Amino acid sequence: MVNTALTDPFDRVKTYSIGFDRMFDRLFDDSFVTTANNYPPYNIVKVSDTDYAIQIAVAGFGKDDIEIETKENTLTVKSVEKKDGEVVDDTTYLHKGISNRAFRRSFTIADDVVVKGASFENGLLNIDLERIIPEEKKPRLIEIK
Repeated sequence: MVNTALTDPFDRVKTYSIGFDRMFDRLFDDSFVTTANNYPPYNIVKVSDTDYAIQIAVAGFGKDDIEIETKENTLTVKSVEKKDGEVVDDTTYLHKGISNRAFRRSFTIADDVVVKGASFENGLLNIDLERIIPEEKKPRLIEIK
């Protein structure tokens, strides 16, 4: 007989947490699971306790070729689709090792993380993120009366 109460790996954690259902659902959502696509390569950097950065290697792209969008708790970075008939490159290559194929990369971000900005330098797209801690969530001492 299979115990269905423990089929979800986080059932034990859920018994000690309140209000995290949506977070667990979002974390293990089917859209979160992607195929093993390593293009373009990226880094996630923890700059400080509240600041983070995503660095994406986008050699062959210009800043006008990339779109960054946040929607709900998803940060999506993708290449801009070329219009029909638009000549991308009329150069004849003997070897083309730098790919500029279309891409779409999504990151799940927490409710309290905001995108501060983005910059493009030396073939790296840098996206700056900050975790905003509301006053009610900051530690405080409770006065005993």
